[in-house]
Amino acid sequence: MTSNTFGQLFRVTTFGESHGAAMGCVIDGCPAGLEIELSDIEKELERRRPGAVHGSRDEQDIPEILSGVFEGKTLGTPIAIIVRNKNQKSGDYDELKLIYRPGHADFTWDTKFGFRDYRGGGRSSGRETLCRVAAGAVAKKFLTLRGIQIKASVSEIAGITDPEKIKDRLEQLKTEGDSAGGIVNCIVTGVNSLPSEQSAGLPYGLGEPIFDKLDARLASAIMSIGACKGIEFGSGFGSAQLLGSENNAMPNSGGGILGGISDGQDIVFRAAFKPTPSISKPQKAKTKDGSTKEISITGRHDVCIVNRVVPVVEAMTALVLADFILLSRTSRI
Repeated sequence: MTSNTFGQLFRVTTFGESHGAAMGCVIDGCPAGLEIELSDIEKELERRRPGAVHGSRDEQDIPEILSGVFEGKTLGTPIAIIVRNKNQKSGDYDELKLIYRPGHADFTWDTKFGFRDYRGGGRSSGRETLCRVAAGAVAKKFLTLRGIQIKASVSEIAGITDPEKIKDRLEQLKTEGDSAGGIVNCIVTGVNSLPSEQSAGLPYGLGEPIFDKLDARLASAIMSIGACKGIEFGSGFGSAQLLGSENNAMPNSGGGILGGISDGQDIVFRAAFKPTPSISKPQKAKTKDGSTKEISITGRHDVCIVNRVVPVVEAMTALVLADFILLSRTSRI
């Protein structure tokens, strides 16, 4: 497996399985002298934890910084962060050893590698996202030096936008043993109140033309989140229904990116996330021997992961921007 590292200069490698000993990440390329505290990482990981009502496995997710930070500042060396798994219930998955769960990566992983960790999906589990969030916490600190803020939020769940109605619908789905998906909006802004020598504000010129456009890399980053099934920037799919004159006149129709390069406006995108595939409602599933079996998935699973994915979207966005800021320093003499 060769796809565990993300980024070119600000590089992040994640490791660990859902029911293994630990999860973690190694960040390479973060400049020296960045102030980072354990609390910065803890705060982001806390946002990713499940809620009390609709949540799944509740781990404390206590991070440890193993290297790369001394006296509260980065050393410019690899930063290793680890979170130990302490609340596994691997026995919940014993009956699924020879069954491919609907909507999961069980079949595709087994077909590709010939062997898989069936305990919660191993690295295909949503728990892998805690590694991204930990790395994203460091990237966010780096971006604050440029006055850049990233804010993601839930815009709808199960096609509903009203928070109270969403809550009622999720309660209903929990009773029915079903789940829901939703949409997350994200906006990247520049804070222009910092000293000018810190180059405050959202930079122009981030992104490499042709094959490494800023929106292409962001799309790749967000789509790498397991449950993501779609993304659009600015006017997005709606622009296909507009005239050129209408689209050109629309404020920030490109979502802050033109020609794959940031234009200084807010970067705006929205991403769609599918319903949690692990549901207790009976459904048909394929088995390893090719037969079909009716299953009801037990264990601890989210009715909806959309609220938990918000800090993951912010983290992946931060990793992309941190990388491109470092790359931008090579663009001119």
